[in-house]
Order: sequence, then structure tokens, then C-alpha cells
Amino acid sequence: MRSIVERALAEDLHPFGDLSATLLPPGTTATAQFRSRDTGVLAGTACAIETFAQVDPEVTPNWLAAEGDRLEPGMVLATVSGSLESILIAERTALNFLGHLSGIASRVAQFVDAAAGGCRVWDTRKTTPGMRSIQKAAVRAGGGWNHRGNLADWIMLKDNHLMGMSIADGVAAARARWPARTVEVECDRLDQVLEALAADADLILIDNMTPDGVRECVAALDAHEAAGNRRPLVEASGGITIDTIAAYAQTGVDLVSSGSLTNSAPVLDIGLDIDIDPAGVSS
Repeated sequence: MRSIVERALAEDLHPFGDLSATLLPPGTTATAQFRSRDTGVLAGTACAIETFAQVDPEVTPNWLAAEGDRLEPGMVLATVSGSLESILIAERTALNFLGHLSGIASRVAQFVDAAAGGCRVWDTRKTTPGMRSIQKAAVRAGGGWNHRGNLADWIMLKDNHLMGMSIADGVAAARARWPARTVEVECDRLDQVLEALAADADLILIDNMTPDGVRECVAALDAHEAAGNRRPLVEASGGITIDTIAAYAQTGVDLVSSGSLTNSAPVLDIGLDIDIDPAGVSS
């Protein structure tokens, strides 16, 4: 997170700093309020704190709302007091992080609410390059859960990995080479689900099926468990939207994932209202 903020500030300030802020009278101070202009969920507070810390350690936001809090229009999220120059330098970078990450958390919360406890809502690796860690933190702030963080976390056998190799052979090879890793298999047909069950996969991803098709696959998993076998976790994915997630959550799956949580979330409108301190203006 620190390196992400550092790069964001460098993008704004290289090579000569904030030229406009240098025109301010020296010693000018102000108090500012971060204020929500829309309904949503707060995320990105750590990035905002780090932004001010890197600009001016003496200017620290005082948070009145916490990560994951539900927001309403007009709600004051934090106040910050000190050098007006420092506040203006940090303002846009802090707001960019807050708006983007709160937008993700807000979208996730909508999916979680629509699922109504029927399953967990999972993210994907469809994140902005270089920003995955903070975007996945925003997913958690919205009440969602994180899928694998990167390709080294666990083994996921998708259709492209299984070219020229059966599901059974793929799972066996994964167990032999990485015996302590979770093995997930992507399936888009019932016969593939049955093969993944027979191979003893840890997690089965049911991809691009209708709710009825997913329900049929879940029934096969339940029958597998009833016969005394281990039941893997089951995830539904592929084109699931805010309008359809409720239907998928009622199929018996453990998890529903959607790349749109991170790659299609609109920015939540958050502003910074600044009042100059009359006593802190140099004559």
C-alpha cells in the first residue's frame, strides 16, 4: 500500500511539486472535511492516511467513520487540519483512492445484500495491475471474501490448462508437485463436475451455467457426500450480475464470484470541503 501511494504521489508531483500550492502565503492553515456525496460503503482509509503521511506527517486525518461503514449523502467521514499547502497537495490523491476503493466496497455490498446469506461473494484476479492488494481489501470492506491473491496461492485448472490432459491427470499432477496446495477445477458441464469429484478436487468452479444447471451440479455433489465421500467447496461464476446473484445464491453453492466487483465498480462520490483558518493566514 505504501508503494502504491508513493507511485500515485510521484505521478502528481514529478518533477517540480505542486506549482499552484507554492503560490499560497507561507504558514496558511486550514481545516477540511471528507464528506460523502452519495450512498455507499467506505474503503481506502489506510491509503488516504498514508497519502497525508507521505506529504506531511504533521497533517493526519481524524476519522469519524470506519472502513466498511455504510455511508449516506452529506456524512462527514474525517476531518484534517494543518498546512493548507499540504492539504491541497494530498487532496486529489487521497480522494482518488477513497472514491475508487469505496466504489468497489459499495458494489460488493450490493452483491452481498442481494445474495442474502445464501452464499459468500468472492472476487477474482480481474484487478487493476499494481493495485490488487488494496482492491481486495476494499472487497473485504464491502462484506465480500477474497479468492486467491495471485497465481502462486493455489492451483486452478481451467480449460486452457487441461488441453491434452484429463481432469484426473491434472489433479494428480498438482497433488504430486504441490501436495499442500488447494486444487480447484473449472467445469462447464456436469460430466466434468463428476470427473472433478472422482479426482478429489478441493474446489469446483461451475462456470457459465444457468441457475438450474448449477443446481443439478450441486445435487451431484450432495449425492457424492451422501455416499461417504468428501464434498469439495463449489463456486459459481461467469456472467453473474447483481440481478441474477440471488438465483445463484439459492442453488446450494458455497461461493459466487464476479470480476465486475473490481473491474466495473463506479467511483463513489466523496469530496473534501476546505475552510481556511483566519488565524493561520499570513498578512
